[in-house]
Amino acid sequence: MDSRRIVILGAGHVGSHCAYALAVQGICEEIVLVDIVPGKAEAQALDIADSVSFSPRPVRVRAGDYADCDGAALIVVAIGEPRLPGQTRLDLLSRSVELVRTLVSQLRPYTIRCPVVAITNPVDIVADYLRKSLMLERWRCFGTGTLLDTARLIRILARRAGVAPQNVSAFALGEHGDSSLAALSCASAGGLPFEALGLDPNAIIEETRRAGMDIIIGKGSTEFGIGRSLALLAGCILRDEHRILPVSVQLLGEYGQSGVGCGVPCQIGAEGIERIIELPLSDREREQLAHSCSIIKQHIDMASAL
Repeated sequence: MDSRRIVILGAGHVGSHCAYALAVQGICEEIVLVDIVPGKAEAQALDIADSVSFSPRPVRVRAGDYADCDGAALIVVAIGEPRLPGQTRLDLLSRSVELVRTLVSQLRPYTIRCPVVAITNPVDIVADYLRKSLMLERWRCFGTGTLLDTARLIRILARRAGVAPQNVSAFALGEHGDSSLAALSCASAGGLPFEALGLDPNAIIEETRRAGMDIIIGKGSTEFGIGRSLALLAGCILRDEHRILPVSVQLLGEYGQSGVGCGVPCQIGAEGIERIIELPLSDREREQLAHSCSIIKQHIDMASAL
């Protein structure tokens, strides 16, 4: 296995920005872009390669094909179509499942030994569908989940509390979507627990949930935030950092949930998910998580029937 090669399947807005974030940070030695649109992956690869010509570390960026997944350190699934204004992530389910089904047929000839991370929306359902289709362990095939939601939550909490984002500790859990929840009972800013900050929890949760659509309405797509989030996750895997990040993993009794994948804090290392961290949620937060999981389960069943 080449421990420094990352393959990104899908070279659209999200896939290309993930590749750019990986390249400029020098997280890996080689980035391979694959796309079904002729010439697109090659053009994106050339553009990204230009951006790192003056970087202190050499990074090879190129177009490739599915065979490059064999022996990679990480595979990122970023295929799919962007949300339109007014659409929820769940509205993308049918088309995303169709694309993932085709992708899986292309990957079957190859042996996948590395972690596989799904970004494609609705990411919780797609990650579950991909894991089952590829017959991979839950710790090796998972989604970015609420990693981007958590980035947004930290940004919003920092602004409202008047502190630097680096002084905020917080996690968003559940669906990467409209039913996500902010685990504010476990959050802190500058060492102070959330309840000591005098902030409106409902306003924070609403702003966090709305953040993605606000960006889409303003510019048509989200890309920079997820690109940086994926690069962070990839760095944890390639550098075996054991960092705690919220990703979408199949739950088997954790948080009282089974047979559903959702965003929860996990320890991330070279092999993928090392362990799931169970936060001491409040009763209200556990109810919110159960509600979020019920929505995900419903759409997992829908995906299976497609």
